[in-house]
Amino acid sequence: MSSTPAKKVQPTGPAPIPRTRGFRNQADLAYERIEKMLVNCQLSPGRFLAMQDLQKLVALGRTPVHQAVSRLAEDTLVIVRPRDGLQIAPINLARERGLLPLRRDVERFVIRLAAKRSGASERNQLLHLQRLLREPAEKLTLDRFNVVDRNVDQLLIAMAGEPFVEPTLRPLHTIFRRIGWLYHTKMARGQNLKQSVDCHIALLEAVADRQIEKAIAALDDLIGFVDSMFDVLEQEIDPSLLDCSLAYLRPH
Repeated sequence: MSSTPAKKVQPTGPAPIPRTRGFRNQADLAYERIEKMLVNCQLSPGRFLAMQDLQKLVALGRTPVHQAVSRLAEDTLVIVRPRDGLQIAPINLARERGLLPLRRDVERFVIRLAAKRSGASERNQLLHLQRLLREPAEKLTLDRFNVVDRNVDQLLIAMAGEPFVEPTLRPLHTIFRRIGWLYHTKMARGQNLKQSVDCHIALLEAVADRQIEKAIAALDDLIGFVDSMFDVLEQEIDPSLLDCSLAYLRPH
């Protein structure tokens, strides 16, 4: 039996600026813009900045940016330092790797619910996301993949219909999307996104077909791939990419 259809997701690009001036929508927009800059390290881990600087970067006003920062602080992605502004939380690889089992277990729960509750509308959205992921490698850039990936995450949570899980998974998805960005841009030595794309396609196909065990297996493959990224990052990444305040330690 299908649940109420999930909110339709538009995976072809970043969400347009809403016409409404409501603070709630503006705060969501501020969160999305800051989250994107966290994922691609435009906001470098360890960076200090004033709230006014962040407002200029996201081109939004004080209230929505403050609301977004409050959420990001709860997500452990930003550190608010009274009277000293903000710091983008440095990346602690050991901590973030330790969060992988939490992400796996919560996503297993979400996937089981999503597969059980999927209907025709949800299936169409899943298949559309699949088609986007099957684009030629030269067209499916990392930035474009991250847009689709974010929509996959949002759709599966909406399909599950359990609001309790969203505040837990939202920051975890950001954390591991940033790990993927660091791996693919700094460590992967020209490797493409094929392994991650294949895992996502298998997951979407299994959920659409309500094949729960196949979906769980695809998720476990994806989590295993992310875990392997940490092996490389822990051995080879420049520490200043994890905390830009350490840049002074690099030899000149």
